[in-house]
Amino acid sequence: MINSQKSYSIQPFGQLYLVPTPIGNLEDMTFRGVRTLSEVDLIAAEDTRNTQKLLNHFEIKTPQLSFHEHNSRERIPQLIERLKNGESIAQVSDAGMPSISDPGHDLVLACLQEQIAVIPLPGANAGVTGLIASGLAPQPFYFYGFLPRQKKERKEALEQLNQHQETTILYESPHRLKEVLKAMVDVFGTQRQVVLCRELTKKFEEFLRGTLEEALTWANESDIRGEFCLFLEGNKEGSRVTEQDAEWENWSILEHVEQLIANQLSSKEAIKEVAKVRGLKKQEVYHVYHVEND
Repeated sequence: MINSQKSYSIQPFGQLYLVPTPIGNLEDMTFRGVRTLSEVDLIAAEDTRNTQKLLNHFEIKTPQLSFHEHNSRERIPQLIERLKNGESIAQVSDAGMPSISDPGHDLVLACLQEQIAVIPLPGANAGVTGLIASGLAPQPFYFYGFLPRQKKERKEALEQLNQHQETTILYESPHRLKEVLKAMVDVFGTQRQVVLCRELTKKFEEFLRGTLEEALTWANESDIRGEFCLFLEGNKEGSRVTEQDAEWENWSILEHVEQLIANQLSSKEAIKEVAKVRGLKKQEVYHVYHVEND
């Protein structure tokens, strides 16, 4: 039976509010966000020192409790207990939307399991904010966030992203930007369009638009500062990732190849992709498609 949450009806427990915070410019804090942070019993903050600056600016006196990836296993039971006792809690990240690249999602799941209402507030988000000014196609888009730090895992992630026709949104720190752009050139080639956006909503906000080759040249010649959003042009030759792509285990090799061909890949590209995904030799997939298909 489907589970229904009526967010603003009388609740048996306290409520968890997911409150976005500014990504740089404090004027982007909403009236509702300020009121919610003022009215809840507790604020679960990714970095209490950072959040305290926000609270001081808006003269909010609500107490905080640290809640981050290193203490989430310990904190979640504590927060659930307080919610069950009728307290209301706001969860915030350092900047932008909770649950995106922070442990908020695990807290949401724990609340839902205990029938505790989870109430989201709209607000600042770096990815979508930068996307609409990037000049790349804003719809459809694919949000990925931070790439893996290890080279092998990062290359595998980029190869998967190379199948997307949608504009891809990535986050990256300044000290890893050169390395990431080099890895992107290796996978995507030099001519794919990319937009680097740094210091979004702040005084030194900057958009850098060009090819991956031009972006890498800029990075190699620049003193890189600020947090970055990267917007990558979709691969017009790639296949759109659909729910079917996750179901290849249920397909025969022949069906898998034919599905990719139906998604605009050539037979050669489809055979290569099927071999890669299934861990097979290309010759084996070629034989199935060209010989057994006759």
